[in-house]
Order: sequence, then structure tokens, then C-alpha cells
Amino acid sequence: MNAISDKYFLATNHEPARAISPMIGMRHTRRLSDKVLVAFHQACDADDLDVAEHLLRVLEMMTMRRPLPGDGNRRRNMESLVAAHERLWHLRHPEN
Repeated sequence: MNAISDKYFLATNHEPARAISPMIGMRHTRRLSDKVLVAFHQACDADDLDVAEHLLRVLEMMTMRRPLPGDGNRRRNMESLVAAHERLWHLRHPEN
């Protein structure tokens, strides 16, 4: 069997998904706030500033709430939030 037929064999014989793609088990490595920040930047890149603003509000709420266990680097989170605000401001005020 070659690699392609091996994947087909695993998929058709109901093997666990991780046997087909080792990346499936790694999809939860980023924090939710990091994913929201990535979505914010994607909205900015797409020039969808209303969506970017809503995502920024969500990110603010996540950053300002009581720290969760394992949510260590609060300073870095605040710096990312400030940088996101600056980016949105510059996109809304391109003449400055």
C-alpha cells in the first residue's frame, strides 16, 4: 500500500481521525483570546471594520475579566489589546 491508499484504508475502516491527520489533536493549542485576535486581524485585512470593532470588544471583555487559571501573561495580553486598538484607529483615520 502507498500513502494515499493507506489513508483511504484508514478512513474507510473507521479508524480514529488522528490516524488520518495528526494535526486534528493539535487544534486546541491556542487560547480562545488568541483566536479572537487572529479573527480581528483578518477582519482588518478584509477591510471589514465593523466586524473588527465587534471582535475587539469581545477581546476587551476577555482581557478585562477576572484572570483564569493558566492565563498567565496579562501584560502581553494588554499590549496586544492596545496594538489592536491602534490598528483599528489607524484604519478608520488614514489621514493621520
